[in-house]
Amino acid sequence: GPWITQLSGSAWQFVVCSFCRAIMKITTTALLLTLSASASAFAPSSSRQSLTISTKLASTVEKTTPERTAPDAGWEPDWEGRTGLSPEEFMKSDMKKDDLSGMWECPLTKWDSEGIDIRQAQKEASKQPHCPLEVRASPADNAMGAEYFTKNREKLRAELVKYGAIWFRGFDLMKSVSGNREMHEAMGLDPCLDPLHSSGLRKFASERDALYEEVNKPSLRGHYIGLHSESTAKRTAAYAAFVCFQKATEGGGRFLVADGAAILAELKTETIEKLYNRQIRISVSNLDIPPSFPGPIKEAIKKLVDVAVAPKFDMDLEMIYESDGKPGRLQAVETAESPINRHPVTGLPVFFSNIHNHARKLRDRRPCGVPEVGMTEVFYADSMDPLDLEVCQEIKRASEKHITALSMEPGDVLLVDNYRALHGRDVFQGDRFHAVTWFTWDQNEEWRGDERRIVEKNAFNQAINGMMDWLPKDFESDQS
Repeated sequence: GPWITQLSGSAWQFVVCSFCRAIMKITTTALLLTLSASASAFAPSSSRQSLTISTKLASTVEKTTPERTAPDAGWEPDWEGRTGLSPEEFMKSDMKKDDLSGMWECPLTKWDSEGIDIRQAQKEASKQPHCPLEVRASPADNAMGAEYFTKNREKLRAELVKYGAIWFRGFDLMKSVSGNREMHEAMGLDPCLDPLHSSGLRKFASERDALYEEVNKPSLRGHYIGLHSESTAKRTAAYAAFVCFQKATEGGGRFLVADGAAILAELKTETIEKLYNRQIRISVSNLDIPPSFPGPIKEAIKKLVDVAVAPKFDMDLEMIYESDGKPGRLQAVETAESPINRHPVTGLPVFFSNIHNHARKLRDRRPCGVPEVGMTEVFYADSMDPLDLEVCQEIKRASEKHITALSMEPGDVLLVDNYRALHGRDVFQGDRFHAVTWFTWDQNEEWRGDERRIVEKNAFNQAINGMMDWLPKDFESDQS
């Protein structure tokens, strides 16, 4: 109102400071919800059959209400009905082993994206074998326990680089936390923090075993997690081991994996050239400020978020108003990045982008269980215009054609080369317990870096995860 223009300098300061304190918790929660549902690949899933019933939900960025339908998958292996251990049994840690809480920091992202010949890159990518490689345990393999992985370490690690991911299927060893740790130690893998650990988005399943819980919260089981690498523009884990201790009790919960090389080869050349030449930027959070607020208050809010909240997420973020055209909307936007990157070890160009997960036009057309504060968007870096629908649909087509929707059951592990394969998860019903360990560069100290985890950071993680537990089960987003 008119009274605002009459405030003195000290009064302005009081209003701004009071308002900023009031929104501090809201802002932190906004960034948390955004990143947990978007950068996180693992929320629980529901059966694909239940997703064939499409719903309509108003969108803030499109004039007409999109229809929501289940995404596709190129291959869905059958379930086999294998059973696991009780939670009391599978959660046991081997207390004789060292505590891994002080693990390595997640390494910095290895970018090598300059001067790529798109057509030649697509030809190279098309020659790669199917991802993932399936390695099924025989009775003799199971009898060996961890020795199987010690004996076959070099072969398996070479196959991981060749195929991009390995699905270890039917192994009894990894049905427990302690056995899962035996597996990756036998493989010579070196655990590190999640790229977004400092944000509190990951809850430890067993901190002393460097094992994170894959966001199995009931509030997110109806949210489809699109394909992505566990990566930000700043930090990227080298490898990951996703383990199933308990599959979804009432259906769904398939774990999704796709080869970034296959997606690059599949995409229309004109589409990927457009994205490569213009680059992309990803917004990871929305904070809607009343458009009528005067400029000084808007700027104070922007500075507060930039200084007090954004650093907790260990990402290079820029706070920008109204990128998606909505008046008053403050968005946290990552720096520009290429959708194609050369693999650090092999030099193979691959599709290395989280567009399938983060593009708003795709999220608005599939099951989505996050609040508006957590809705992400992908922009062309040169203009900050959101990706057009045609490009998003081509990303969807090419990506989902190469998705393998894994029927992971207790003891199954998907070992992933995080610079080659992208992952995600379908919706689920009931309860589900999957977990993940991230790994750094164990054979390259320079790439690994010297940073170790500051264990005290976990207090923030616990507080954020407590906030997430406030959400009701089967939370549904409401963008109207």
